[in-house]
Amino acid sequence: MALVFAVALACFPAAAGPVAKHHMIAAANPFAAQAGQAMLRKHGSAVDAAIAAQMVLTLVEPESSGIGGGAFLMLWDPKTKRMTSFDGRETAPASATPTMFLDASGKPLSKLQAIPGGLSVGVPGVVAMLDLAHKKYGKLPWGLLFQPAIDLAEKGFPVGKKLAWTLQQYPQMARMPDIKHYFYHADGTPYAEGEILKNPDLAQTLREIAKDGPKAFYEGATAQAIVDKVGHAPVNPAGMTLADLAHYKARERLPVCGTYRRYKLCSMGPPSSGGIAVLQILGMLERFPSKELAPDTLEGVHLFAQASRLAFADRAEYLGDPDFVKVPVKQLLDRKYIARRSALIDPAKDMGTAKPGLGDSFAPQRSAEHAGTSHMSIVDDNGEVVSMTTTVEAPFGSEMVVKGFVLDNQLTDFSLDPMRDGKPVANAPAPGKHPLSAMSPTIVLGPDGRFKLATGSPGGPMIIEYVAQSLIAMIDGGATPEQAAAQPHPGNPNGPTLLEKDTALESLAAGLTAMGHTVAMPSVEKSGLHVVERVKNGYIGAADPRRDGVVLGD
Repeated sequence: MALVFAVALACFPAAAGPVAKHHMIAAANPFAAQAGQAMLRKHGSAVDAAIAAQMVLTLVEPESSGIGGGAFLMLWDPKTKRMTSFDGRETAPASATPTMFLDASGKPLSKLQAIPGGLSVGVPGVVAMLDLAHKKYGKLPWGLLFQPAIDLAEKGFPVGKKLAWTLQQYPQMARMPDIKHYFYHADGTPYAEGEILKNPDLAQTLREIAKDGPKAFYEGATAQAIVDKVGHAPVNPAGMTLADLAHYKARERLPVCGTYRRYKLCSMGPPSSGGIAVLQILGMLERFPSKELAPDTLEGVHLFAQASRLAFADRAEYLGDPDFVKVPVKQLLDRKYIARRSALIDPAKDMGTAKPGLGDSFAPQRSAEHAGTSHMSIVDDNGEVVSMTTTVEAPFGSEMVVKGFVLDNQLTDFSLDPMRDGKPVANAPAPGKHPLSAMSPTIVLGPDGRFKLATGSPGGPMIIEYVAQSLIAMIDGGATPEQAAAQPHPGNPNGPTLLEKDTALESLAAGLTAMGHTVAMPSVEKSGLHVVERVKNGYIGAADPRRDGVVLGD
């Protein structure tokens, strides 16, 4: 392992946590982690555990993910030495148009205008994707994987800190009738932390999917309920059809891979921008000594911000659904190109707004993602690894609930403005198109070719930076997963340099300003890193202390 960041990591405890000998799951809620662990204890696969955990997250973390949303799943198969990925990203219905988010005067709606109701809802993809992954890598019966969530939905669960906080943070949610019905008391107060919440509607929905498979979701009563909800939304009604749901197809895709130091990193390719951007950031920083990348030093924050600027400039210009636009993946990941981009980094001065590096083929998008997202990292008894990021997009998605689950607002991940300065945007809406994502589920192989790390995070566009920072901390700094997940976050998505509030990073503001940075400390969605690492005698892991997650292993 590379040099230890003695200064940067001095505030962290030295303990790496207990070592699991056989299997491990790190997930965003204790009940979800317990469901996944139960499947691992039955000698189920990492995919089996991910399915069980996702169904429970639908219930206990509905503000972040669920069967009404989408996901990307990275998988390492140690038997075949194969890295693959599964795309469960939502798609736009046939009624979508490039101008769907423009008002009567031709100006783009604000995100707050576009999110609630039917217009923002994409065809959910997570159920179909998990079924596809299960058919290839599952070991336990499909129906068994739903039982923990069904039992918990019927008996009720104590509301977690994050769910309660979200309801308090967004009181306007009570204006949407579904949110008010499911998550508020009759007296108009939201459920509080520790109160018991039941969801018999979700229990019945999951029971049907457990019995009849994805068909019970994409056809029949559930599909009709989704169509009716979107078409008769209290605001922004839209035109999803039964055909849109019936025709949804999950995809197995080749991941994007690259090297950093002596490690091989693989992450999600388009329609996610995450993997490309993470690999670009790391590639641009590789020429700098590890000791200069310490995550809470002036030098380390500056260098990371410069690489991030350059990666986000390319992301805004070139990335979109590869089924609709030509995404220059090979050029963006070419080591000579990355070296040229890295040469633009001045160690002493902020570069200002970065420009894309491959010419002006598209106009850069300017719509930012929200952060209603979750992540899990899992390894099973046979060494199969899953890194899965899953989302409904904004907190509580479209703010509508169907048969116990929240519907996504994923279509607002498209650029709300399809043209800029007379040029098309690569990530403009279109029928059947996947909106661009920042989700970056990542798996790392060590110099010996064996699994080393699985990481990922929620956080909207900042996902890219959270994941890259966790990898730098562990690969360059020798940090444990616990240390990497807890470290304070800087960032720069090609704008102001962002410093996480109420952390040691605030002390760097003056120094960064002197280097030309415009510094901001906004209240942004927090990270939720979940990490598993293979060590000498088994596995260690971490759940981001900013959220409700836990790590469980045997």
